[in-house]
This record gives sequence, C-alpha cells and structure tokens, in this order.
Amino acid sequence: MSYFNQFCTFFTEIIKSRKLIFELAKNDFKKHYLGSYLGVVWSFVQPTSTIAVLWFVFQVGFRTAPVNNFPFILWLISGLVPWFFVSEVLAQGTNSVLENGYLVSKVVFRVSTLPIVKIISALLVHLVFIVFMFLMFLFYGYRPTIYYLQLIYYVFAAVILLLGITWLTSSLVVFLRDIGQLVSVTLQFGFWITPIVWSYQTVPQKYLPILKLNPFYYLVEGYRDTFVYHRWFWEHAYLTAYYWCITLILFAVGAMVFKRLRPHFADVL
Repeated sequence: MSYFNQFCTFFTEIIKSRKLIFELAKNDFKKHYLGSYLGVVWSFVQPTSTIAVLWFVFQVGFRTAPVNNFPFILWLISGLVPWFFVSEVLAQGTNSVLENGYLVSKVVFRVSTLPIVKIISALLVHLVFIVFMFLMFLFYGYRPTIYYLQLIYYVFAAVILLLGITWLTSSLVVFLRDIGQLVSVTLQFGFWITPIVWSYQTVPQKYLPILKLNPFYYLVEGYRDTFVYHRWFWEHAYLTAYYWCITLILFAVGAMVFKRLRPHFADVL
C-alpha cells in the first residue's frame, strides 16, 4: 500500500507542477535548435529525409509491391512515425539527468520529472507527424475512420512504456556512461527487428511468438491497425495483456531504481 500511496503522491505532484514541466519541455524543444537558421524545422527534416530515403530504396530500388494492396508509402510511414517517437524519447530521455545536472542539487525540484520533459518535447514533434500522416492518407483518398480514435490509446501506451524505460536508463547512465552507447546500439538493432520497413507476414509462423516479445512490435502494429488494417486493440487480447504486463513491470522497476539512485546523483554529477 505504501508503494501505491507513493505513486499517487508522485502523480499528484506532477499535476501540480504541470506548468513548470510544460515550460521546461518548451525550452528543451527550443534549446536543441537555438542558433540555427531553420530552428525547429530541423526536428522534422531528419525524420522526413529518412522516410524519403527508405521509400526510394524499397519502392524504387527494390520495387517493393504494395503491402496487402495498400500503397507502400502509407504503410511505411504508419510504422516509421511511432518509431521516430520511440527512438527520440529513448535517446534524449536517457541523457535527461546528465544534461540537467544543475537541477539535481536543487532540493525543491523533482528530478524524476526530467524524463517526462523529454517525452513531452518529443510528443510535440510526434503530433505534427500524426497530422502529416492524416494529410498523406487524405491525399491518397483514404478518409478518416472511427479507428483513428484509438490513436489516443497507443500514444498513452507508448508514453507509459517509455517513461518506465527512461527512468531506468537515465538513472543508470549517471553512474555508468556506457548505458548511453548501449541504448544507441539497441535502437539501431531494434529498428531492424521491429516490423517497420518489412511486414511480419513474411516471417515464418513459428518465429512470430518470438517477434511479438518485442513491446515496440505492439506499438508499430497498433499504428498500422489504426491507419491501415482497421482493427481495434482489444482484438489482440493476449498481445495487449502481454504488452501491459511488460510495460507495468518496466514502469515499476524504472521508478524503483530511479528512487534508489536519486540521492546519489549530486555526488556523481
């Protein structure tokens, strides 16, 4: 019960500090592009160029056929957009405590909100890309459907998972700087083992259970279920239950590790 009360207290304090968190997120967003001529435009240039390159390689170079009779470019961006959000949060969130070491020594500041700041900052860009997806689907003649409403669910599911992971990595990287490099390598590896640029339908049936152990599989396919396949998340009952078990475990472990290591941050930084 004490852990439950602590979690309730934590979320209550987040709500009370929401103005500060959003202000820090806005400043963090601007800080990355301060001094450049294009400013925040750069936050969209890299993902957009990645989409263009992958589309050219697979569509023009490899002459990839439409997936399930669906335009390849739409199928591709519906998997890339959630991955951009995931990779941005994990890369930036892992270093959130290191980047804001000056705040660690401030007793009145709750350091555990720093990964949340990174999530909100990345979410601003993510929402723009979601709008971009809407426009792309409209351009190809696909009108919005009621399934689009479950996008709120998948964004929430991603945020909870990423918060747990970044609590864990951002606290560990203070004491073991190699964690940052490990996260970077894991993201590169994760990009190719997650069905983003290839379809899980091409994988032999016996390997699918292993593939679905990756929680990011659930998010990427969830976006495709929303935009492409028009399936509700509860239609994958077992996969949804598995995802939330893993997510809540990572959330609890991340919160516990962060809480245990937090008193020692100032000594190291």
